[in-house]
Amino acid sequence: MAKKGKRKAAPGDVATNRQASFRYDLLERVEAGMQLQGSEVKSVREGGVQLKDAYAEIRDGEVWLQNMHIAPYKPAAHDNHEPERPRKLLLHRREIERLIGKTAERGLTLVPTRVYFKGPRAKVELALAKGKDQRDKRRSIKEREQKREIDRALSERY
Repeated sequence: MAKKGKRKAAPGDVATNRQASFRYDLLERVEAGMQLQGSEVKSVREGGVQLKDAYAEIRDGEVWLQNMHIAPYKPAAHDNHEPERPRKLLLHRREIERLIGKTAERGLTLVPTRVYFKGPRAKVELALAKGKDQRDKRRSIKEREQKREIDRALSERY
């Protein structure tokens, strides 16, 4: 029987990018702070975040998060934020330089995998990722289906 309703994020997470692990091989993860406006923080706390097509890019020695959708906060009315504006990510200089080197030399990209709160601060987890080929995607689908069949067989046996 299929589960009903929207799938929930892991405990403590506001939003997760489940497509990222399907589209990319996630190699290394980095935690970064986000520079947000007040209405954005309130909307993030309500869970109005979508990461599906989001990515991070490095411009002028700064890391920017592109295409992350944060829904408008209804009570803010006319003082609201633009939903898909670029957002600056807060990282140490050494971390940024290391990311610049890895993305330039190996052809890797930065993909946000989850958004969460650590204390009062909104954080985003970035992953250094390498794109999968079509056959890699088919292989991961096949492995997932085999794992399901094995679990199903074991649950019927016991």
